[in-house]
This record gives sequence, C-alpha cells and structure tokens, in this order.
Amino acid sequence: MRNISDIIEQHLKRILQESPNGYIEIQRSELADLFQCVPSQINYVINTRFTVEKGYIVESKRGGGGYIRIRKVHIVSKAKLQELLTEELIGESITEGVGHAIIERLLEEGLINNREATLMKIATSRNVLTIEPEWRDRLRANILKQMIASILLK
Repeated sequence: MRNISDIIEQHLKRILQESPNGYIEIQRSELADLFQCVPSQINYVINTRFTVEKGYIVESKRGGGGYIRIRKVHIVSKAKLQELLTEELIGESITEGVGHAIIERLLEEGLINNREATLMKIATSRNVLTIEPEWRDRLRANILKQMIASILLK
C-alpha cells in the first residue's frame, strides 16, 4: 500500500501533466483538506519530491490568496542540461541523495536506461566511495560530471 506522501505526489504530477500552462498553482490548505492531512505533510511532499534536481521549480506566494506554483523544467538541449547539471546542481561536491535524484531525472527524461542508472548509482554510492565524507562528496561530483558528459555527448 502506498503512503500518503506517494499519493499526494502522484496527484500533483498527474494534474501538472494535464495542465495546459505547464505549471500548477495550489493552495496548501486546500490540498491538505482534500487528502485529510496536515498542511506540513503537503510541505514535506513538495520539498522532497519536487526539487530542482528532480526537474521542478517551486515558487510560493505567502499571505491571503497565496499559492504554491510547481513547474516542470523541460530540457531545451543536451548541452544546456549538461551545463545546468555540472555547474549549478553538482558543483564541486554532491551528496549521494542529490546525486541519485539527478540520475533519476536522467532516467525519467529517457537520456539513460535502467541499467545505466543502476551503474551510475552504484559507482557514486557511499558503499563504493569509502573515504572521508568531504572527499567522498567531491569525488562523487567528479565521477557524476564525467558520466553525464560522456552520456550527453553520445
């Protein structure tokens, strides 16, 4: 059985996919009422499942009539994607969780297959990179950047 976070995530992805604008605007309290959960549960889903690494931009307006806008970022070109990933998202250091989120995004976009995603995750996992955390995150960033460059240039 799926948990409430999975159900909320799927609901948001479905209405986003059906949106003619390419984005959705939601009110946290209305969504919490719909799913009979606390508003912080909605925050949790948005903050963990709709991140930049996963290909989403989230904007919010607070106050009366406030909303949360979720937009799926579409890939314009492989060169732009490589620049975004390597320079802005990965940088000099990256955690395993963020690295794996980027790999999942590449898989969702059809830029890599399941086997490549699995190999990339294994190569960048903390079980393989058994060194000090600071150096591990830097090494992971270098490995991931080289893998992405290789994949996007083929």
